[in-house]
Amino acid sequence: MSSHSIDADIKVRWAEGQSAYSPSTPEELLLIAVDLLVRDRGSEAARSFIDQVFERFASHAAVPIAPNGR
Repeated sequence: MSSHSIDADIKVRWAEGQSAYSPSTPEELLLIAVDLLVRDRGSEAARSFIDQVFERFASHAAVPIAPNGR
């Protein structure tokens, strides 16, 4: 598994104000993306979308991940 970092500045404007995010790992980016998806579409629509994404990878062989994430 490769190791990399992300350098991003994400700014989101809402009717209630704005939010800023600076993820540095894929995990942080995913958390931000899921949070924004749920806020925008609601939890059921977000879950349906995420299920569709995972279905694309369902045919791939499962890759075991060691406890330390590598």
